[in-house]
Amino acid sequence: MLMPKAFLMIQLTINGKPRRFDGDPDMPLLWYLRDEIELTGTKFGCGMGLCGACTVHVNGEAARSCVTPMSAAAGKSITTIEGLSATGAHPLQKAWEAANVPQCGYCQSGQIMQAAAMLKSKPHPTDADIDSTMSGNICRCGTYQRIRQAIHMAAKGGKA
Repeated sequence: MLMPKAFLMIQLTINGKPRRFDGDPDMPLLWYLRDEIELTGTKFGCGMGLCGACTVHVNGEAARSCVTPMSAAAGKSITTIEGLSATGAHPLQKAWEAANVPQCGYCQSGQIMQAAAMLKSKPHPTDADIDSTMSGNICRCGTYQRIRQAIHMAAKGGKA
């Protein structure tokens, strides 16, 4: 006989706001963000943590929300693209626009979140730093050169 799965009350902070989740602790953080609290800027891509479309920050570090169970998010601070800057005023968001990075745009929130985490630890990245850090984020439109340009622009305070 199968025993019912025990649910846990999980407390976490999302974009600076305390949240509670009372459900399956194995549920991916992505589904909580998108379906439960309607933060749809974080995208579903591959569902295996390989493409980077679902990248968010967990305690300031880039993480794939599609493979992060809610149990692993307990007590943590989560930042989504909506929390990076609701008005689009973050230096990376401004640089993305100035460099005309998005083509289809689907992967861009994950790209920006990955780049933001990198710039915290490497405020003046080299091309090699950018290529290495961003290599796990796939852009099906191939805007990698513009992504690199925008990251450099943001690192220089928005100047090309």
